[in-house]
Amino acid sequence: MNCSALFTDFYSLTMAQGYWKNKMNNRAVFEMFFRRHPFGGGFSVFAGLETLVEKIRAFSFSHDDLEYLGSLGTFEDSFLDYLKNFRFSGDLWALDEGTLIFPQEPLIRVDANLVESQLVEGLILNTINFQSLIATKTARVWLASGKGSVMEFGLRRAQGEDGALSASRASFIGGASGTSNVLAGKKFHIPVLGTMAHSWVMSFPSEEEAFRAYADLYPDKTVFLIDTYDSLKSGVQNAVKVGKNLVKNGKNFGVRLDSGDMHYLSVEVRRILDAAGFPGATITVSNDLDETIIETLTRAAAPINTWGVGTQMVTGGSEAAFSGVYKLAASEEGNRLLPRIKFSDNPEKTTNPGVKKLWRVTDADGMAVADILSLDDSGGPEPAGDILEKGGRYVFWHPGSDYRHFYHTIEGNVESLLKKRLEKGGAVCPFPSLEAIQKKVKDELSSFDQSYKRILNPHIYKVSVTERLRALKLDLIKNYLGEL
Repeated sequence: MNCSALFTDFYSLTMAQGYWKNKMNNRAVFEMFFRRHPFGGGFSVFAGLETLVEKIRAFSFSHDDLEYLGSLGTFEDSFLDYLKNFRFSGDLWALDEGTLIFPQEPLIRVDANLVESQLVEGLILNTINFQSLIATKTARVWLASGKGSVMEFGLRRAQGEDGALSASRASFIGGASGTSNVLAGKKFHIPVLGTMAHSWVMSFPSEEEAFRAYADLYPDKTVFLIDTYDSLKSGVQNAVKVGKNLVKNGKNFGVRLDSGDMHYLSVEVRRILDAAGFPGATITVSNDLDETIIETLTRAAAPINTWGVGTQMVTGGSEAAFSGVYKLAASEEGNRLLPRIKFSDNPEKTTNPGVKKLWRVTDADGMAVADILSLDDSGGPEPAGDILEKGGRYVFWHPGSDYRHFYHTIEGNVESLLKKRLEKGGAVCPFPSLEAIQKKVKDELSSFDQSYKRILNPHIYKVSVTERLRALKLDLIKNYLGEL
């Protein structure tokens, strides 16, 4: 796999040259987090990690890349010589793919020199933001369907080839049963699914002949698209005619609706199929569906077996992007790693300083209670004291450093979520299969109360900080204000 290190923002390269030239290429720790859930939701899904790690390990400058940079007139020859052997040689920590995530939490930690840390910023944000957006959207669609069968077929509406492939991968993680994208099926071992297009039906002298030809070709996977002419007066009637022979030979069939009032039509189609003696015949619907429409149909008990979702799932629909950002948390000065903070007039944009751990606390029944940010002292001279343990009683504070807090005794488990994925640029452990990641998403969803998973107006899950982290943040803010 090749990944050009030109896939970065121009300012990353200009800053990198500045760090290098001024002999400031010291150790730095950056963290990626996000600021708000997309779609007005109460949770998001972390996705794209394996893709990212593969790209970082292949991130380098080719001869042509360096010639191009030289042609810009911005970079010194000696800096370009330095870039010839560029490889990421730092450490990277991240959550497991498929973890449910919440605003302000460190999702990825990069511990490397300043140049390396800066150059991978764009790659990290591009990869994780997009796949997390699509995985989150799909998980919402899957929940809205009553945890039903969801088919992703958005290739034709996705943003280019890479967008389509990444969306297929992320959609499967989020809960899709399969994809129409054949290349994604090959690349990621995702089941490929599909029915027929209206052009198939229109290419034959009659709808019935089109259905018979398709059933002859694919007797084990026959789904008739019944809305080319008239769903009830023509389409389902011809599906019944052709389907009789399939059922007689021990096969089953289904129908697909791609237009019209999905509730009314699915009820009527189900009635016709049942009356004809085909209670096992399935109904698939498509036509610009999203989680709101699907939830409405599910609550109305529309007799739909499979949901075909394309545009709204692979593009993010109403949400253009995931709000992930990449900020400096600590940097080396002398022989000490010092915490850094971005202070802002917008309180929500003031960062949480220092190298951090992320913990998930559950109750005695295994249900998630809160996610907690603490200081990670494991690599420094201080003892690693900001650690949470089962049975401990703690006070946890709102990450905005205000007065809001709560006391909690940990009765269930407490898990440290950030794990090392790269060490000195090398992979630490193999990645799980996509099926395992999808299962993790579903398992995680089952461990969160329903109130956090509502499509509309979800409850806000607690993300808090320890007393030590809050005190550090307040001290740095106080020191900053005192210097003004």
